[in-house]
Amino acid sequence: MIVGIGTDVCDVRRIRETWARRGERFAERVLGPSELRVFHARRARVEARGLSYLATRFSAKEAFSKAIGLGMHMPMAWRACEILNLPGGQPVLRLHGALAAWFDARGLVGHVSVSDETDYATSFVVVETRDPALRDHGPSRPDPAPPDPA
Repeated sequence: MIVGIGTDVCDVRRIRETWARRGERFAERVLGPSELRVFHARRARVEARGLSYLATRFSAKEAFSKAIGLGMHMPMAWRACEILNLPGGQPVLRLHGALAAWFDARGLVGHVSVSDETDYATSFVVVETRDPALRDHGPSRPDPAPPDPA
């Protein structure tokens, strides 16, 4: 059963301007450890590609915070939510710490889609119960963690 839907559109130019003012501190505030590795690798090859990656992750985290109904309030935190890619390219959510515990305690699973063009990044997140029969009776077994994008 779907318990939340979130969407977000992010102006990549705004992310570029924030990056110009705050630099690495901005990326370190928004991206988790695995995302930071991908960001640095993409940015080293082509600056615009790295900034687009940062924009899609910013957008996806905003959409996720809307889908779970918390906004950017604890246990939701920028770095506690990572959007990584499986080997085939599919984006997946990887949650950490208190956010992961909160999410698992409710038996939730999330699905994310991201896209970007020159000026805009967009994302869509659907959160549903892992097993409708367990909706109010605690979490089922957690899904295995996706592999690192390295």
